[in-house]
Amino acid sequence: MQPFNYVHADDEARAIAAGATRGAQFIAGGTNVVDLLRLEVIRPDSIVDITALPLRAVTVEGKAVKIGALVRNSDLAYHPVIVERFPVLSEALLAGASPQLRNMATVGGNMLQRTRCSYFRDGVSPCNKRAPGTGCAAREGYTRMHAILGISEHCIAAYPSDMTTALAALDAVVHTHGPNGTRAIPVTELHTLPGAHPEIETVLQPGELITHVELPVTAFAARSRYVKVRDRASFAFALASAAVALELRDATIRDARIALGGVATKPWRARDAERLLIGKAPSTAAFRDAADAALAGAAPSGDNAFKVDLAKRTLVRALQRAGAP
Repeated sequence: MQPFNYVHADDEARAIAAGATRGAQFIAGGTNVVDLLRLEVIRPDSIVDITALPLRAVTVEGKAVKIGALVRNSDLAYHPVIVERFPVLSEALLAGASPQLRNMATVGGNMLQRTRCSYFRDGVSPCNKRAPGTGCAAREGYTRMHAILGISEHCIAAYPSDMTTALAALDAVVHTHGPNGTRAIPVTELHTLPGAHPEIETVLQPGELITHVELPVTAFAARSRYVKVRDRASFAFALASAAVALELRDATIRDARIALGGVATKPWRARDAERLLIGKAPSTAAFRDAADAALAGAAPSGDNAFKVDLAKRTLVRALQRAGAP
């Protein structure tokens, strides 16, 4: 690990100013950043500690719930408002990592965690995300954990967060504060597709700090579920996951949200599949049609071809659970 300057920010203004300097890296829970520091995948000139900022509250404000960026994953997963009104989020959080990591990981950090692609993390393989222009070792390598949606010739690394997949299905909005003021960014627009620049992973600017996430209280949020398929029951990243939410009236789907995890380069909203469900009765046949639509653009690479059918089955199971009486 190379030496770096340490900055303890006790207010947002200082955090933003320090974070905007060249080579700066924010740190909160550190569950991802510390790993990457030890591996020397990232080599920041300075670490800006934001744990002292007052961003740890979960509050109900009108028809929305406001979640501070420094709320711990474990606290959020068991928060009574989240369990009752947004079960998909609670289930996704509890499906992620281990209890020890959830006790440290924060909402903001979870959204910004980096890919678990082994070629990105080994520090030596060609990787356009880690070292732009060097190539993508995964293209000719072992791809079982890699993405089949949203890929490019420059990168097929899968995005890892369970929590953000659930947030994508809930129409969550990310609020930020940076050198140019405040912004409200739909969570589906926070992350970028790799395209020709996999090293650019989000729309955040230098020094721009996530302050909170806003969850609208909607008719579909309470009928929402998360299903995750992985190699082992705990502390494993998704091979495929599905976050879904349905609004049912008179045995008919009036509104639907579908987000996929483990299979894409960013949290993946399947909007065509959502539209296909509206007006239908909840049935296995309708859910299978939606799953086909959700994976229509899949482009598997070698070892991950199985993910197409796996993702479809995972999505059908999630929709069945959400649509159950």
